[in-house]
Amino acid sequence: MLNSPRPVKLLGLIAGVVFLDILVLSPGLLGVEIGGESVLETASGVTLLVISILVVLYGSYVLLFKPPVVTPVKDMKTDEDYIEALTHYRNVKVLKKDISLALDQLARIDKKKDTLLDILSQRFDQTELSYKKFIAVIDEVQNLFYLNIRGILNKLSVFDASEFSIFASQQRPVQFSNKLVQEKTDLYNEYLAYVTGYLGANEEILLKLDKLVLEISLLGSTDYRDVEDMPCMQEIDALIKQTKFYKQ
Repeated sequence: MLNSPRPVKLLGLIAGVVFLDILVLSPGLLGVEIGGESVLETASGVTLLVISILVVLYGSYVLLFKPPVVTPVKDMKTDEDYIEALTHYRNVKVLKKDISLALDQLARIDKKKDTLLDILSQRFDQTELSYKKFIAVIDEVQNLFYLNIRGILNKLSVFDASEFSIFASQQRPVQFSNKLVQEKTDLYNEYLAYVTGYLGANEEILLKLDKLVLEISLLGSTDYRDVEDMPCMQEIDALIKQTKFYKQ
């Protein structure tokens, strides 16, 4: 899914069309045969092939060439929304590494949450208070993670990478003064610093989730009076409170 789903969808479309054509045109199955004795059968078979070609051509255009409709950041709800939006910037040279990392982080947080849920289901009953406390913290930290992804997308939505490339290039227009070029470069570097900051914050979240997995797996050998006393739970709680403070 992270490696651009469009070519995969196109292959699926082509496979579906081919399967349908084989099913309809195979002798003895549905009775449709091109070049048979019935003119109606031949016409139906040719029509099916023409429609199949048109479907594949249109599907190829939509999936490979038509720009995707990107969901506004404020309306994004699913992983697919975030992946589609980030992928839009994937081929921008100056952003390539950052976007690849952001997509990788999206994949990793899903895996870590699945791991945590699996461990919790083995150690606690879903009606237990401890289980509910863990779930609440995991949900909050996941919301914080996606808040950082939104921050990246908001910054990139006003980031003109093509203009930055002109100013950063050694072949920039000679009529620009060094001072203007430097100020422009500093401004774009500030945008990039914001992106790097959000990525760093999400990497910290992923690290804390790894620590939480370890601490939960060691619960049997420790004696915490409450799960909120666990060091990693306290670290995550502090991180969430700090973020809420900065949002105010």
